[in-house]
Order: sequence, then C-alpha cells, then structure tokens
Amino acid sequence: MKNVMKKKDWILILIVLCVAACAYFSHQLLKDTGMGNVIVKVDGEITGTYSLNEDQEIMIHEGANILEIKNGRANMRKADCPDQLCVHQRAISANNENIICLPNKVIIEIKSKSDSQIDMVTN
Repeated sequence: MKNVMKKKDWILILIVLCVAACAYFSHQLLKDTGMGNVIVKVDGEITGTYSLNEDQEIMIHEGANILEIKNGRANMRKADCPDQLCVHQRAISANNENIICLPNKVIIEIKSKSDSQIDMVTN
C-alpha cells in the first residue's frame, strides 16, 4: 500500500502555511517599532533618553559601552565587559525590550510613546 498524499492533504498544508504567514506578517505590522524612546540606565539611574527616530551613537560609562541607534533599532555596538553578551544580543525596537550589560550595570530599554494593549510579545 502506497502512502500518497491526496489533493485534500495538499490543500490542508497550503491553508496552514497561509495562516502561519498571515500571523507572522500581522505581528510584524502591529509590532510597536520605531515609535519610542531608548532609556539608558547606569547603576539604576536614568542617564539619558534618546529617540529611536534619530540615528546616533551614545557613549556610556565614558566609552566603556557604545550604544548605536540606527533605522529605528538600538544595538550595543561595543562593551569592555569580558563576556560580550550585550554586544551579541540582537537589536531592539519594540516596547519593553531591553539590553542588559551586567558587569557595567547598564540597562537599555525601549519605551513606547503610545500605550499598548498587548502585555507581552515573544520573538
């Protein structure tokens, strides 16, 4: 007995793929990107607030960390910490995302200008 996929099997696979693609693209469209501010905290104190709409490079801890804001995304470009976890983390742009550099006690957080009804978004 052969295990051959029937026409209905292909239709079901196509429907599942279409639903998955629609969910992915709607998530990307509805994600709160490029509309907020980057808040920089050092040792628990806010040291600066910067717009995601303006490309710039920010020196933190007298150059120990360098934060790059480009194309509506914030990325830790350089850090003098040994593990470099903050440098290897992906760029952030959505509300409540953050980059943390524990050795230097630096927290980079995105705060949206608009209040979102979504509690959490996972990537």
